[in-house]
Parts: sequence; C-alpha cells; structure tokens
Amino acid sequence: MKRYLLEIAVFLCGAILMIFEIVGSRVIAPYFGTSIYVWTSLIGVILGSLSAGYWLGGRLADKDPGFKALSRIILAAAIFIILATMLKGPVLAYLSEAFTDMIMRTLLAAIILFAPASLFLGMVSPYAVRLKLKTISSSGKTVGNLYAISTVGSILGTFLAGFVLIPFIGTTIILYIIAGTLVAVALSLGFKYLSKGDLAMVILVLMVSGYDIYTLNSSEKQIIEADTRYNHVQIFEMEYWISGAPIKVMKVNDEYSSAMFPDNDSLVYEYAWFYQLAEHFKPGFDKTLLIGGAAYSYPKYYLGKYPAAYIDVVEIDPGLTELAREQSRLQDNPRLRIFHEDGRTFLNNSPEKYDVILGDAFKSLMSIPFQLTTREAVRRKYDMLEQDGIVIVNIIASMEGPASEFLHAEYVTYREVFPQVCIFACHDPEDPGLLQSISLIALKSAETPSFSSTDPLLSSLLDHRIDLEISPDAMILTDDYAPVEYFTRKAI
Repeated sequence: MKRYLLEIAVFLCGAILMIFEIVGSRVIAPYFGTSIYVWTSLIGVILGSLSAGYWLGGRLADKDPGFKALSRIILAAAIFIILATMLKGPVLAYLSEAFTDMIMRTLLAAIILFAPASLFLGMVSPYAVRLKLKTISSSGKTVGNLYAISTVGSILGTFLAGFVLIPFIGTTIILYIIAGTLVAVALSLGFKYLSKGDLAMVILVLMVSGYDIYTLNSSEKQIIEADTRYNHVQIFEMEYWISGAPIKVMKVNDEYSSAMFPDNDSLVYEYAWFYQLAEHFKPGFDKTLLIGGAAYSYPKYYLGKYPAAYIDVVEIDPGLTELAREQSRLQDNPRLRIFHEDGRTFLNNSPEKYDVILGDAFKSLMSIPFQLTTREAVRRKYDMLEQDGIVIVNIIASMEGPASEFLHAEYVTYREVFPQVCIFACHDPEDPGLLQSISLIALKSAETPSFSSTDPLLSSLLDHRIDLEISPDAMILTDDYAPVEYFTRKAI
C-alpha cells in the first residue's frame, strides 16, 4: 500500500475535484439558479484554476520535490474547501445584493469559492510526477500512468457525486467529507514531515468542520432543506402576505416555486388563479396536462374543484414529489397521474390527448428549461390538444423594456403555431414595465373567443387581458437557437 501512496493520492484528488465541481452547482443554485451562466462560470473558472495549478505545481516540484510540500498542498486544498463551505452563504448573499449582472455574479462566485481549492488540487499531479521520476527512469510511462489514474478518479468522482452523494447527502456534509478525505491523504503522505504548526492546523480544521456539521444537524429552525437528484430544496413556514394566515413555501434552487396552506387546498400565488381561465376558453374540459409539479399546489386544488376531471402532472424531480407527499398533503388519487420525466421528452413521446395543457416550468428567470420554449415544443403541444383545446403558460416578464424580450419571443413562437394567442398580466395590467407573472394562452380554435363572462371570478381575470405590442425584433425560438438565458439575464 505504501508503495502506491502517490497513485492513491492522485486518484482521490482527481475524484474530489469533480465532486467539488458538481456540488458547486448546488452551492450556487439557491442564489443564482442552474442556468448556462452558472455552469459556464464554474467549468471555466475551475479549468483555469487547474491550468494555473499545473503550471505552478510543476515549478514548485522542481524546486522542492518532497512529500512534505505535497502534503501541505493537499492540506491547503482541504482548508480552502472548508472555507468555501463556511463562507458560501455570506459570499453568495453579498454578490446577489452587490451585482445585478448574472455573468458577473456567477463568475465572482466561482472565483471566490472554487478557484483556490481547484488551484491546489491542480498542483497535485505534476508534483506526484516529479516525485515518481526520482525513482523511475521511464518518464513517459510515469506521466501517462499518473494522469490516467487522475482521470479515472475524476470519472468515478463524477458518477459518485451525481448518482450517490447528492441524492442522499446534503451539500454541506459532502463538502466536509471531501475536505476530510484530503486531510487524511495529506497525513498519510507526509505525517512525519509536518511541523507542529501543520498538525495544529489539521486539528483546528477537523474541529471546525465537526462543529459546523453538529450545528447543521442539531438546528431546530422550522426549515426543511434537502438535495434531490435535480434540485436544492428548502421549505419555509411563514405568514401569508395578504391575510397573515400560516403557509408553507417551497423554494427550489433560487426561486420560491410553490406555496400552500397547511389545512386547505386554496391557491396562494395569483398566477395559479389564471389557470381557471380554462373554464372560459374550453368549457367542459375533463383532461388536463400540467408540466411542472413542484409542491403540487395546483393539482390538489384542481382535483377538489373539478370532481369529474383528470389531471396528468409531469415533474422531472421525484424528490419534489416525495416532499410534496410529506409536507403538502399530496395523496394518491385515481384522477391524478404523475410522470417523472423531462417535460419535453413527455411531449415528444406521449400518445395522450388533452383538453388543456398548463405550463408551470418557468418559475425562475435564472434556469428556464429552453427545450420547453421552442417552436418544436409548441408544435407538440398543439398536436396533443383535442379540438378547441388550449395551452396556458406562466411566464415571468414585463410587457415592455429589457425584461419583456423572453415574453415577446414566446408570443411570436406560439403565434407561429397557434391561430390565436392572448396575454394576461396577473398582477397589474396597467404597468407595462413591472416584472410579474404573465399568462400566455394559446387557442387551437381559429374562432375569435369572447373576453367577457357572467362569472365574477372569470370576469375579473379576463379584465387583466392586455394587447401586447410586439417588438419587431422578437425572434421565434427553435431547438437550434433559443438564447433564453440571454433574454432573461436582462430581467434580473
């Protein structure tokens, strides 16, 4: 075993680097979402840090090729991972307040939290190569073997993070586990070379990590926090901002996605009330598809209000469904079917026909699934509708200004497929610059509908209709080109 300590160290450092990178997306998600900007910043910064680490590690290895220096490098990586874990909340909160540009936010977050540890992890392989070359003459074989071992470790770390650690262990504990593993590697390589100061630092690091994990697990705050396979989820208990009644709010990554009353199925968010316009535009509907379940607030309301109707819910994250069963009183119902898959793959493959299709997957401006926004996706919705069926999609945007570009693009995309599309401002139809929930309703029928109703609720909702003045620059979104993040970045 001692003979292969360097190989084991290189393997573990390669695995830990990838775990650190993948978990990094979960660290940033509660503040900045999981958009392409987050992943671009993470990957770019970590690759840049690795390159700098390779360069610096090679030069330091030539100057001081010893196990003591390598142990200190690995120990430094562990310390910076622990610092990132402890400071992630304050740093991300500060960046979200101090900067409005999403690229600047995500780049700075990646640099501050992930660059230092990645730099030191990048120094490990060239240092290990230099130490091996002291005793082995075949340099090409040595370099190839060590970098292959590091890459295999990275592959294992990728699978371990995505398939095991994130689904079953919280983000904070994962970070402390990999930091502790690095401490163990550092001690195994150079315990006899480390000074008393180095060992004191190790003890301090372990004590701080243990205390932070203890306080994390012993917290009595009325907050549920969990990592599913797809999301970082928090559930808060708070007061309803209108009546003061107690409610539970589910925050998925960066956005408050669902809210529910603990003792009834009434709707909390105003945009969900506009789904009831299906009664006006498609009277007598009995089969509905909802893309995006989250806490299942609307499906529960739907099943109670329409006792003869059926609803299928497509929710990519089974973890959200389980949390809804535990916290949101979601129960099995013969009129409710749940499909755990991506909304687009369901649209592509399902043979079902529906009277109404509801879209509730665009809750966050920071991580909109572009594959649901395109002309091809809209065409599949059109094909899945029964005659005179309708689509209602919730979009967060303004009617005018920089924050309106995604809405305008979606409007012309739907108008390319559907004969009629209308827009309803859920909060204030008189304020064109207000960022708010907007209901886009697409009608399969070419017959002009009425926009008045004798039903008081439907009449009040219909009064929120707006005549959208479409920008001449509005583009039709396609699978080949849908710059959704570019549009929504301007609204943040």
